[in-house]
Amino acid sequence: MAPAVLRRLVAVLISVALLTGCGARSGGEATPAPEPASEGATARTVVEDEAATAFGLLKELDEARGKRDCDKVLFLTTSAASELGGRACEATRNGRPVPAPVSYGDVEYFLPDSPEERPWFAALARKPQPSYFVFAYEEDRWRLAYGPVRLVGNAPRLDADAITRVVPTDDPEDGLRARLVPQKHLAFLSDRVGLSGVRFASGDPIRSLLTELVRKPATVRPDRLSYDVQLLPGDTRALGVDGGGALVFHVIKIIYTQKAHGRKLAHPLFGGAAVRAFTGGDRAVVHVTEIVSLATKVAQDGKLTTVAMSRGLADITR
Repeated sequence: MAPAVLRRLVAVLISVALLTGCGARSGGEATPAPEPASEGATARTVVEDEAATAFGLLKELDEARGKRDCDKVLFLTTSAASELGGRACEATRNGRPVPAPVSYGDVEYFLPDSPEERPWFAALARKPQPSYFVFAYEEDRWRLAYGPVRLVGNAPRLDADAITRVVPTDDPEDGLRARLVPQKHLAFLSDRVGLSGVRFASGDPIRSLLTELVRKPATVRPDRLSYDVQLLPGDTRALGVDGGGALVFHVIKIIYTQKAHGRKLAHPLFGGAAVRAFTGGDRAVVHVTEIVSLATKVAQDGKLTTVAMSRGLADITR
C-alpha cells in the first residue's frame, strides 16, 4: 500500500475513534498542551483602537509584497499568513506575479471578552469582498495570522456586543466541538469512501474540495499525482455564535506529489511558470504545498458549515 494512502487510512481510523468520544487528537498524535506564556507575559484585553491600528498592517503587507521585501512580509505575519508569505514571496523575485493590493473597508472587529496572555482578535471586512482576518500579538507586535478568508455565505451572528465571547478550549461543550473541527476536516478530506462519518451539507465548499482532490490525478495524466492532507499546527481560535456553537478559524495544508511519466512534467499541477518560479526550472518530480484557510461554524448539534474559505499556493519543491 502506498505510504500516502496508508497515512490517510490511519487518519480516518483515528478520527472515527475521536468522533465517538476518545478525545481530540491531531494527525494521529495527542494534541499538545498549550505552550506556556513567556516569562513576564501579562494577560490583557484588546480595545477597538488597537485593533484598528493592527488592521492597518494589511497596507504595510501590500507595500512589502510590492517591493518583494520577503523579510518584511515574514516580520508582519504568523501562522497561515506566514506560510503563504515565505517561499511564495521569494518566488515573485523569479517572475511569479505579485498579489494585487486591496483596500479593505467597512470593518467590524470582534474583540475577545476576556484578558489573554497571547492576545488576538478577528475582523470582518465587508468591502470590496467580504473577508475574515485574524491578528495575533506575538513577540511584542501584532501580526496577521489568517486572511483574507473569503466569505462564502452569510456571516453568522456572533455572541457579541462591544466584546465577543471567546470559546475556551477547555469548555466541555462549545470548546470541545471547536477543538474537533480541524480534525473532522482532516478526516473528511482524507476519506474517499465515507468511513469517517463526517458530513457536510450539499453545496458546502469542503465537499467540492474533496471531489476536486479525488479527480485531480486524472487531470495530469500521464503524470502521476498523490496528495496528503495535514493540519497546520497552532492554537484553535474560536468565537461564540449567538444562540450557541462556535465560529472556528483553522487551516488545512495539502501536499501534492507529482511525478513525470517522462523526463519532465507533462501537466504541472499549478502551471510550468509557477514550477520555474519556485524551483528555477522544469522538474520531473515536484512537491506542491497548498494552504486552505477556513472559518467554520460548528452548531450545538455538531453540524459543520463552511462560512469562509481561501486557498493559496505556499511552495513548490523538488
